[in-house]
Amino acid sequence: MATLLPYLNKGLLEAGCDEAGRGCLAGPVVAAAVILPPRVRIPGLDDSKKLTHERREALRPLIEERALAWAVAFVEPTEIDVINIQRASFLAMHRALDQLAQRPEHLLIDGNRFTPYAGIAHTCLVKGDARFRSIAAASILAKTHRDAHMAKLHAHHPDYNWAVNKGYPTPDHRAAIERVGPCEHHRRSFRLLKEQLDLF
Repeated sequence: MATLLPYLNKGLLEAGCDEAGRGCLAGPVVAAAVILPPRVRIPGLDDSKKLTHERREALRPLIEERALAWAVAFVEPTEIDVINIQRASFLAMHRALDQLAQRPEHLLIDGNRFTPYAGIAHTCLVKGDARFRSIAAASILAKTHRDAHMAKLHAHHPDYNWAVNKGYPTPDHRAAIERVGPCEHHRRSFRLLKEQLDLF
């Protein structure tokens, strides 16, 4: 496991932010914001992409229990189609930050761009989820909350196999779109098929 840093700015209350589902064809983009105590112990904490599904699910309640504050927020496909996925990712982070029980003094953002939030300074960090504890924790919460949401949507739309592919552009997902067409949870602004058809 990586050795993650507890903070960027010592003495400041920092919130780590990350999103999940940016590259999906269906479902919301989901962001999380997490403020961790500087000396928190969460064994096995790491970038969510490096962890198994089972490990992420085991870490989720530990993060939620031991964080000083945490929140998760969604931006739905209809909004994504209007404002584009990058702006939707930032909006999801802003919505998560809106819900935090404590106001952070600095934001650690996974990635290289961000829309400033409510007068709070931020630092963009490429691969920040593999470098800082709070961003890694946010990546896990965003991913696990989104996975749970896609499993619920799967119950109503089993053709797309979202319980497994989570809405990503997998061969089985694209085949289902070609076979039965898109539904209300698909992102109409995305290229749903490699050779885009008149689906709408």
